[in-house]
Amino acid sequence: MDKRVVLAVAGSGKTTSIINDLQTDSRALIITYTINNVENIKKRIIRKFGLIPNGIKVYGYFSFLYTFCYKPILHVELNSKGLIWQKPPLRTKMTNRNHYFTRNDYIYANRLAKLIINRSLAETINRVEKYFDYLYVDEIQDFGGNDFNFLVELGAAKLNQLLVGDFYQHTFDTSRDGNTNAKLHEDYVKYITRLSKSGHTIDRSTLSASHRCSPTVCLFISDKLKISINSHRSDSTIIEFVSCEKDALRLFKDDEIVKLFYQSSNKYKCYGDNWGAVKGLDDFSDVCVVLNNITLKHYIENTLHELPSKTINKLYVACSRARNKLYFVPEKNIRKFKGCSLSVYRCF
Repeated sequence: MDKRVVLAVAGSGKTTSIINDLQTDSRALIITYTINNVENIKKRIIRKFGLIPNGIKVYGYFSFLYTFCYKPILHVELNSKGLIWQKPPLRTKMTNRNHYFTRNDYIYANRLAKLIINRSLAETINRVEKYFDYLYVDEIQDFGGNDFNFLVELGAAKLNQLLVGDFYQHTFDTSRDGNTNAKLHEDYVKYITRLSKSGHTIDRSTLSASHRCSPTVCLFISDKLKISINSHRSDSTIIEFVSCEKDALRLFKDDEIVKLFYQSSNKYKCYGDNWGAVKGLDDFSDVCVVLNNITLKHYIENTLHELPSKTINKLYVACSRARNKLYFVPEKNIRKFKGCSLSVYRCF
């Protein structure tokens, strides 16, 4: 029985390693966090088989927790109305219902995993073992708070397990709950130690080089962000800093080039998204990274590696989406495009 954690780099084939492992008769449970990645995995399974085989189930994490783990085992006893995303009270006893539920009988989402661990862990593991022979978890670096503890506890399940993720693509947590695993992603060594204690073999070599990113982009990430990444490719690509507003307009009008913002991409009427939100997406060619005032300053001063770790991780995600050209544009030079549709760009 193989239980393995594969620590990867961007574009190295994390999701591909899962898809390649699947067979038409697989009894496989696949869990990931983001909606983008759920849809991406489903599309790739359909691309391989023409459909999603009956034995293969793809779950968003909280859907898995609530519909597969909680409802069949605890729902009748505890009678909840669903999940709620507000913060629970911090100073309540774990044995009290109000530690997990609101007065209106909704479960605090960030404590659902904790509830399952404390009330029905053995039954949950038995249920997973009953229906599946393989457990796959994609983007494990997203698991935080009580959810990371649940992931570790699942290591006891008697089935083959493949957990894949990139420590440095940790841009947000499944949930947070006070100090529970609050510093989990601040120490790489401690992080992999926690995973190895769950009974998993740690594999840091299989997915250590990127198929997506060129050596040029990998060198930029390694040198400027201090995140080690290699490439399977041997070609060179272009990295360009675009400060001219005319050239910035050309980039913004080009729907073949995705524009990636630190935040609030929805305020710009263009083909764009936020840095961290494109994690798990693999269908971009040229990428334009928009630098706000703070990141622009660090870019110019060659100190991007001194940014807060979460900002570095988001920037790493953004840069590593590029298969070909990678552009950097100061946000201050394109702010006048905010809220203006592409059809009226000529008004400028």
